[in-house]
Amino acid sequence: MLTGMLGEVMRESAQAALSYLRANAERLGADPNAFKRKIVHVHVPARATPKDGPSDGVTILAALASQATGKPVRNDIAMTGEITLRGKVLPVGGIKEKVLAAHRAGIQTVVLPRRNEGALDDVPPDVRDAFTFVFVQSADEVLAAVLG
Repeated sequence: MLTGMLGEVMRESAQAALSYLRANAERLGADPNAFKRKIVHVHVPARATPKDGPSDGVTILAALASQATGKPVRNDIAMTGEITLRGKVLPVGGIKEKVLAAHRAGIQTVVLPRRNEGALDDVPPDVRDAFTFVFVQSADEVLAAVLG
């Protein structure tokens, strides 16, 4: 069940994340029955600026994987990226703005799609130098970086 301020693309991202997790649960150390015969409810509260992009795919995956494995998502990390049904992490837009927002929030580690690495050229050097960036290509790499 998907509720809140999710446009169609965000709905697809949430569904892709859940499908990937269900298909790979045992390999990822999650209970393979964690989501069977249960309603999974993803709610995205209203935001100041409505969004309908795929950027939250890895974040939704991390939240669902946390629930299935019992491992908390690190609270000192930011992440963005589109997730595919096969667990590939695809590039997204707005990297500069997302990194600047993470900087303002006091975050020091950011997980980004590998194919967005060049987008960091647009981020001021002093801000860029304040971060540890983790570049990922797969869902498995995301989960290794963000699950405590």
